[in-house]
Amino acid sequence: MSVTAAPDAAHITHYGADFEALRRQDPQIAEVILGELGRQSDSLQLIAAENFTSPAVLAALGSPLANKYAEGYPGARHHGGCELVDAAERIAVERAMTLFGAQHANVQSHSGSSAVLAAYAALLKPGDTVLAMGLSYGGHLTHGSPANFSGRWFDFVGYGIDADTGLIDYGQVLTLARQHKPKALVCGSISYPRHPDYAVFREIADEVGAYLIADAAHPMGLIAGGVAPSPVPYADVVCATTHKVLRGPRGGMILCGAELAERIDRAVFPFTQGGAQMHTIAAKAVAFGEASTPAFSAYTRQVVANARVLADGLAAEGLAVLTGGTDTHLISADPAPLGVDGRTARGRLGAAGLVLDTCALPYGDGRGIRLGTAAVTTQGMGESEMARIAALFTAALREEGEGAREVRAEVRELAGRFPPYQG
Repeated sequence: MSVTAAPDAAHITHYGADFEALRRQDPQIAEVILGELGRQSDSLQLIAAENFTSPAVLAALGSPLANKYAEGYPGARHHGGCELVDAAERIAVERAMTLFGAQHANVQSHSGSSAVLAAYAALLKPGDTVLAMGLSYGGHLTHGSPANFSGRWFDFVGYGIDADTGLIDYGQVLTLARQHKPKALVCGSISYPRHPDYAVFREIADEVGAYLIADAAHPMGLIAGGVAPSPVPYADVVCATTHKVLRGPRGGMILCGAELAERIDRAVFPFTQGGAQMHTIAAKAVAFGEASTPAFSAYTRQVVANARVLADGLAAEGLAVLTGGTDTHLISADPAPLGVDGRTARGRLGAAGLVLDTCALPYGDGRGIRLGTAAVTTQGMGESEMARIAALFTAALREEGEGAREVRAEVRELAGRFPPYQG
C-alpha cells in the first residue's frame, strides 16, 4: 500500500526509540529500563517462557501503530483511519497461516491465556466438562485452576502421567474420556518436556465426540522451525503465545479450520477483548516473517540440542531430571537429591545469576525447577556453554560465602561474552 505523504528519515528518527529523550523527560523510568537491560545482560535467562526479541520486533512495538484504535477486523473496523493497520494485520494473518499450515489465524489475542479463553468461549458453555492435564502434572492455570476463570466456569477433569516413566498416560486419558464424556479435550502443558501424541489425542476426542484444543504455547516456536510435531492437522483449535521460542512480542494467537473461523473471531472480539493492539500485531508479523527463514529453523535445532545437553549435564550433577530428559527447549527437574527444594533452589540460583522458575512435581506436594534454553540460544550459546551452565548449577546450590560470589562472577563473565543485544 502506498503512502502519499511518507515522513522523511529525520522525522522517523525523531519518533523512534530516542532513549536520551526518555532519560531527560522521565529519568526514573529510564533508570528502570536501563536496570532491566543490565539484569538481562549480566545474568542467564533460563526461564522457559522467555526469550529475546529481535531489534526489528522491538522497533515495531515502539512504532506509531501503538497510537491507533482498531476495534474489529480488517475491512470491518469500528474506527476510521484503519487502512494501514488493516494491512499490518492482514500480513500477520497470512504469515501465520503460511508458517503453520492453518486455514485460519486470529492474531489479536493479548496473551496465551486470553487465546485459551476465546477458544473455550467459541466452543463451550459454562458448566461443560473439559478433560485436561492435571495442574500437579504440568497443566496451565487455564486448564482448570480454581483461581482461574476456567476452574470457575467449567467442570475440569485432570489426567496425569505414568508414575514410572513420567510420560502422559494415554490409557488413563481414554478411560477418563469414556467415563466423563467431555465437551473438549485439551492437550498441552507448561512443564512437560516431551512431544504430545496429537494423533492419539485426536482419536480419543473423536471417540467421545469432544473438541480437541491444543495449548501449544511452549512448543509453537519449535513447530515453526520444524523440530516439533504440529497439532494443526489434528486439533480443532490451536492456542499459542507469540513469545517463548517463537521469539516475537508478548501476545497470543489462535489457529483453526475454516469452519470455526467466524466463531473464533467473534469469541476474541467482541466477546473477550476490545481493541486490538496494532503495534503488537505488527511485531507478530515481523516475528512470523523471521520464523519462516532457514536461520530460524537452525536456531530451533540448536535450542533442542542445547536443552538435551543441559538436561544430561544436570542429571550427571545429581539432579533428578523428569522423564529422563527432553525433546524440547524445556527441562523440569527435582533438586531434592542435592538437599534443597525447588523454591530454595530458585533463590540460590537467582542469587548466582541463573534465573529460572519453579514447577509442580507430580506425585508429591513439593516444587521442582523448570528451565529452558530459548533465550541463551538466541544469545549464541551452544553445547559447550550448556555443559558449563550445568556445572554452575550445582556449584550455586552448594557453595556459600566466597564460593557463591565466585559462581556469580563466572555467570556474569559467561553472560558478558554473549550479550543479548549488540551495542
